[in-house]
Amino acid sequence: MKFAILLLVVLTIACVFGSVIPQGRTLDEYLSAYGTRSGALIVGLCLDDLFHSTWFLVLTVLLVCDLLYCNLSRVPSLLHRGARFRDPETAWKLSQAQPAGGGKNASTVCTVEQVPDAATVFEKLHMRPVSGERDGKKTLFAAQNGVGLWGAWVTHLGILLLIVGFVLGQATRQLYTVHGVPGQTLPVGDTGCTLTINDFDVSLTENGVAEQFTSDVTMHDPAGASESAVVSVNQPGKLFGYKVFQNSTGTAAKVTVTKDGAVAQEAILCAGDYVYVLDTPMALFFNGYYRDALDFGGMKADAFAWSTYYNGVYSETRYQAEGETAITTDSIRVTFSEPQSYTLLQIKRERFIWLVLLGGLVTLAGLVLSFYLQPRRVWAEQTETGWTVHGESQKGGAIFRDRLREAAGG
Repeated sequence: MKFAILLLVVLTIACVFGSVIPQGRTLDEYLSAYGTRSGALIVGLCLDDLFHSTWFLVLTVLLVCDLLYCNLSRVPSLLHRGARFRDPETAWKLSQAQPAGGGKNASTVCTVEQVPDAATVFEKLHMRPVSGERDGKKTLFAAQNGVGLWGAWVTHLGILLLIVGFVLGQATRQLYTVHGVPGQTLPVGDTGCTLTINDFDVSLTENGVAEQFTSDVTMHDPAGASESAVVSVNQPGKLFGYKVFQNSTGTAAKVTVTKDGAVAQEAILCAGDYVYVLDTPMALFFNGYYRDALDFGGMKADAFAWSTYYNGVYSETRYQAEGETAITTDSIRVTFSEPQSYTLLQIKRERFIWLVLLGGLVTLAGLVLSFYLQPRRVWAEQTETGWTVHGESQKGGAIFRDRLREAAGG
């Protein structure tokens, strides 16, 4: 268990880094965001793709093996303990070793003497006794909630399933992001599938605040089959085994490039997209669409913000009104128009989510066994003056003693 705790601490710290550091970016992005030394360290330690890194998987496998060994090694002792718990003879031996006034088992065993009717005690405790005879005296014995002895074991099994499900899920998860405007058909990563955005709607409240985003989409698989769904926030759709989530929205625009007065290139750019201009090393990056960004003699106007890059090097950022033409070279002109909302969708497949759910349920069951099912047993022996009743509970002993004494009228 000490080794398992050490592994858990290391993996927890690693998961914190994996949650804080964006995953799957390029080396240049990490160097730019974190500096040369820290960025190189992130990539060198595989913190940029933590959950698929070899060292993370090795530590996880070690933890799984350790927890599995701990659980399996405890099975024989738990079986033996359960058999002893149900055996009346072990109870009698325990009471004989337990003086009425105390002793080494005083924390778990309670004895009440001169009880008029032992059957009433069992009834009040909601226990069904088994009659017997010992040394010529009538006896009663009942054991209840023995399955509670397995609480910790089941809890550890649930944690083990959670870890295995999480690791397998991270290692095999497929996650893609698709964004576009109605009418576009876009590839879904490397799946071979395409996604057509049929329609996109932004519902507004009376105050003009966005209330809901809804996308009508159709997915086509490589074989030519298609499935459709309407997706909105908190209401994902399911297409060909993939879950499609409505993530967010933004502004897209149509960019038109003319050369020598003729239209040479047209494209739809969402905020954050770029396009290379014809066969030149110049790229246009669409920053976004901003309200009242331009001032024409006191008159406000909306503007498209876009930047130019040459051979990957930033040049400048411009703010341009709709329909306005910007000069980039002697023969090339750029015009932005038709601002519209685009939809951003996340497409995900997690093959082992069922194992995570199973692990959660098993863990919950283990906690219920541990905290709510109190293994207890009561045995009684008839004497000349009545009955002597003994009780034992290995969980919540003080509470059980009070209940037993109350049921016995002592």
